[in-house]
Amino acid sequence: MEYYKKALCMTYEELTSGDDPVIRGATLRQNVYRGNIQSAHRGGGEGGYALYIYSSFPEKYKQRWVERNGDPEEQMHKEMIRSKVQKDEDAEKFFESYRYDKNGENVPLPDIVQTEYVKNASVLNTLSRDLNRLTSSTNKLNGGRRNLWEILLSTCELLREEYGHTLPGSVGRLKAIMAKYKPNNYEELISGKYGNKNTLKIDEEAGRFLIALKRSRVPVYTDMQIFEEYNRVAPDREWKLLKSPRSLREWLNSPRIEPLWYDAVYGEMKAHQRYGRKHKTELPARRDSLWYGDGTKLNLYYKDENGNVRTTQVYEVIDAYSEIFLGFHISDHEDYEAQYHAYRMALQVSKHKPYELVHDNQGGHKKLERVSDGLLGKISHIHRPTAPYSGQSKTIESVFGRFQSQVLHKDWRFTGGNITDKKDSSRPNIEFIEANKDQLYTLAELKEKYVQARQEWCEMKHPATGISRIEMYNTSVNEDTEVVTARDMVDIFWVMTDRPSTFTSGGIEVTIGGKKRTYEVYSSPGTPDHDWRRQNTYKQFYVKYDPYDFGSVRLYWKDKGGEMRFERVAEPYMVIHRGIQDQTEGEAAFIRREQDANIQDRIERQVTAKEIEYEFGVAPEQHGLNTPKLKGVTAEVQRQIDRRTKKYSQPVEEISLGRSTKVISNVTWDQLGRKEVDQRKIVGKL
Repeated sequence: MEYYKKALCMTYEELTSGDDPVIRGATLRQNVYRGNIQSAHRGGGEGGYALYIYSSFPEKYKQRWVERNGDPEEQMHKEMIRSKVQKDEDAEKFFESYRYDKNGENVPLPDIVQTEYVKNASVLNTLSRDLNRLTSSTNKLNGGRRNLWEILLSTCELLREEYGHTLPGSVGRLKAIMAKYKPNNYEELISGKYGNKNTLKIDEEAGRFLIALKRSRVPVYTDMQIFEEYNRVAPDREWKLLKSPRSLREWLNSPRIEPLWYDAVYGEMKAHQRYGRKHKTELPARRDSLWYGDGTKLNLYYKDENGNVRTTQVYEVIDAYSEIFLGFHISDHEDYEAQYHAYRMALQVSKHKPYELVHDNQGGHKKLERVSDGLLGKISHIHRPTAPYSGQSKTIESVFGRFQSQVLHKDWRFTGGNITDKKDSSRPNIEFIEANKDQLYTLAELKEKYVQARQEWCEMKHPATGISRIEMYNTSVNEDTEVVTARDMVDIFWVMTDRPSTFTSGGIEVTIGGKKRTYEVYSSPGTPDHDWRRQNTYKQFYVKYDPYDFGSVRLYWKDKGGEMRFERVAEPYMVIHRGIQDQTEGEAAFIRREQDANIQDRIERQVTAKEIEYEFGVAPEQHGLNTPKLKGVTAEVQRQIDRRTKKYSQPVEEISLGRSTKVISNVTWDQLGRKEVDQRKIVGKL
């Protein structure tokens, strides 16, 4: 429906659409053909549509239109009135951002009031335009300026019916508000009740005094005492008296004022947790993206060896994606030892390094980094501490809470949840526990029970996916995490001594955990490597060891560039019984082998040294002197040294047949090929 060439027209669609149209399409076309209905526009062309003049309709079709849609003339008049008003978007922004003081709090206008004021501003803009237009043509009006405001009031009432504004309904009041209002001067439309006139008014100086009283710790004031103290001093300081304690409490507890005293009353950390902005985060979508490590109370009572009721702690490492428990250690303290064991177990279970590791900032982690040469950095691609005193920032805190309430809570030995939890169900039945403390777990039983509880948790359905946590973890793949090898476990969890130790004739001795331990290098199981010993005895080595498995250590030496070089694996030094009566058959054989090996070491040292002496002409024998013989060895050992160092290399004596025969008769078949028998000499003597 629209005006076309000053004639009210209906479209073809408006006349023929629906199950019960004003007129059917075929009938409409027939009436146009016969001249009963006039066509204002035939349609056609891009965007064109047919229009039919309403005044030419036969009466029955006009009646049908009115029954279905109302009087078209009146509808168009209202539409024209409505179209005169354009929504003032600047007014909408102004009223949306407007704030007023309500008991010390800056609050916005109610939404319904904002809508009302935007309508009023939009209508006033229209009336202002009409006023300017009418004023410029006053001399053309029959009644002059006297009828001008009546015309505006009539327009204002028509707009009230169509637009729903709340402007005054009399000429005098309409003139008054239009005299104050100008476009963009929107504050004139705001009621006094939204401008501090009906609210508690506290001056800045008086407000600072009230805040100081609330913060005071010496003495501590109640709200009622603050009210009384303020009213006592107010007259002398020319402050307005407070009328009621209730209005004071509303002012003190308003969002603008409360942060100024909350920390003094409840503590700064409470204030930080209450007012500090919290991040909204999304948890990882795959395993090993993020691990959390944290310690907490193991929420089950147990009895110690003296029958006393005790509690202990547990350090847990979890995967944030699946909430599966990966590694733990139970001890009375959240120290570096507990953390070391928990992370080690987590890596053994996962067989992958996490991309990110988040932990608290406890001293144990600092010692763990120092003692283990940066263990947390070796475990993960990234590791970082959480903000201190910010439990809500760690997923593990939420997991602990649900683990306690869903699993551990089922055991009557449950210690209860966090003491800040006000629910009765989170508190233990101390009377029942005291009455049955003889049935409490021992520490060993507690550890076994905790393992079962962890397994139950891991097999429970994850709240987000509906499948078990262990299945979530096992079926997830994270291609950005490294696989952990046996060498990695050594590099990550073994500890290097700060200072080198000397490998002596009695092995290498290191002190670990206050206990001295001695290690030896072996060529094969149970056989010390004497060849290696001859090259390295009294050389210094750094020792890398597993703090919780002393079955072997690794020896390193530092090159001139300061780089560590791996030498050999060493194992505990073999201990044998001193008394023959206590010795086993294997020990006796070992002693004999080592005696022979030590003699051979002496021989090799002497032979090498003597060869050097003869080579450079410094041997005592070359100067008419004698080298002292070895003590504690047989004459054969000494002869072997002499033969190998060519001490007897003088001119060959004349040998008789009988002497040669004697020489040959003293040689056995097993001696052939030994160094001690010079076969060429034998042949020569023959």
